[in-house]
Amino acid sequence: MRGRLLPLLPTLLLLIGLLIGLFTPRAVRPDAFLATAMISGAALLPLWATVLTGVGACGIFLGLMADFDALRDATAYSELATLVAIAAFAVFFNRLLDRRAHQLVQVRSVAETAQLAVLHPIPRHLGHVTLESLYLAAAAEARIGGDLYEAIRTPHGVRLLIGDVRGKGLLAMQAAAMLLSAFRENAHDAPDLPHLACRLETSVSRNAAKYPEVPGSEVVAERFATALLAEIPDDEPVVRTLSCGHPPPLLLHRGEVRELQPAAPSPPLNLGDLVSDGYHVDLTPFHPGDQLLLYTDGVTETRDRSGTFYPLAERVRSWGGEAPHQLLDHLHRDLIAYSGGALDDDIAALVARRRPGL
Repeated sequence: MRGRLLPLLPTLLLLIGLLIGLFTPRAVRPDAFLATAMISGAALLPLWATVLTGVGACGIFLGLMADFDALRDATAYSELATLVAIAAFAVFFNRLLDRRAHQLVQVRSVAETAQLAVLHPIPRHLGHVTLESLYLAAAAEARIGGDLYEAIRTPHGVRLLIGDVRGKGLLAMQAAAMLLSAFRENAHDAPDLPHLACRLETSVSRNAAKYPEVPGSEVVAERFATALLAEIPDDEPVVRTLSCGHPPPLLLHRGEVRELQPAAPSPPLNLGDLVSDGYHVDLTPFHPGDQLLLYTDGVTETRDRSGTFYPLAERVRSWGGEAPHQLLDHLHRDLIAYSGGALDDDIAALVARRRPGL
């Protein structure tokens, strides 16, 4: 509502300036209101309305000069000249803002295209699994981030990946693109999740080593990515998960919500030297109708105005029976409402639901 009323501000200022000129002593000048009307018009109105506001302001002042018989007053003409100059500047300022806005739209379009090139749309159905994904940028102007997800049907079943590359901007996006490419390449023929995790670790480490001296960037050891791998086989009502420093997924089963904490979590990718006993896979029953919610830490680290973290498991419990796209719609709206529309981090989520028939 407030945004709809803002374009009326220049007109209101012109009206105030006119009233001040008509009903106050001549010593009280309306120039400030007329000038403010033109500048605010440049920021809030299209070009034609900005020109009209400038003409209106100068016309009002000229009319007041005639009303006060000041057409021979040099001071009044000096003030009029100042208003004309401000009107001309307002038109220039309006054009400048319009050009900047157009450039921003182009940059955002390129960012969105790049993001789509990295995060391919996920199929709604893969085998006996129904899928839905969600991606929310913390800022509309900065759509490129390090959150990622993917789902691929393989000979071993449906394999899922969700991850979060440390950092922001182009380096994070490049690392995310590399990690997704490595997953898409290796998910089909890696015999199990530990082998797949090893291959991803190798790819992330090689990529991090390529940029050891990028000015202002982190050292190689700090360029890591958390990741969660999941495998839903076609012929068994189970889900296998492997965590590399990533938040645990939630299992939604008949109205219950359970956090699948890993028995032996592994460190994030690019910190594989810390893995001493190999990667551990957790096996969990996953029956028809069950849903698995994978997410990045931007979800659980969302805060309300008091600083309280978002209680994901508690909020999701009432939506557990919804279809994947409805569940994520609820989550989307709830995160925006909980944070007051001020998300501090990018957010990614992926829901997988096993359909009847294994």
